[in-house]
Amino acid sequence: MPAVVRRGIPKEIPAMSYSLTLSHVGIFVTDMARMVDFYTRFLGFAVSDRGESAGGGEIVFMTRDPREHHQLVMASGRPAELQFNVINQLSFRVDSLGTLRELCRGLKDEAVGAITPVTHGNALSVYFRDPEKNRVELLIDTPWYVPQPCRIPVDIFQPDEALWASIEAHVRTLHGFKPRAEWAAEIERKIAQATAQRQTARR
Repeated sequence: MPAVVRRGIPKEIPAMSYSLTLSHVGIFVTDMARMVDFYTRFLGFAVSDRGESAGGGEIVFMTRDPREHHQLVMASGRPAELQFNVINQLSFRVDSLGTLRELCRGLKDEAVGAITPVTHGNALSVYFRDPEKNRVELLIDTPWYVPQPCRIPVDIFQPDEALWASIEAHVRTLHGFKPRAEWAAEIERKIAQATAQRQTARR
């Protein structure tokens, strides 16, 4: 796989006044046992705590990172016949193309649906619907950027060289294509500008 540059802050960009990162997400579930089983057994989350929530239902805390007490929280109380699912998607980054393929194969033996490998240009992803039909994305980054939304079906089981060559050939034809490092520098500037505007507004 081509090298991916995650961060590269240009020296001229001032440091942010504070740090703000996404820590965890919580979702309501209908069948706690079934959902905890899937996310622990198949995706490898560990239950870090569980108990009764303030509202009287069950709540389960899960993580795959020992530095984080919980990354995913499940709380009971989701109606069984929910007419509209307000969860757009849950996205998890994996460590390699090999892992992505292994998980994609394994999903075929699970009670999930709509298994769909795609590339967004900036990522290579496998989408599926978990046991309660929440949309889940498993992904790895690519070294490229194209304006979003972008969704291109791919065969992730073709040989590595052919897979990356086909993705690169396609995304290079799209308006706005650029190396990820170039996009990262631009978004760092936008973040710095947003921080500066916040500081000005607070004066």
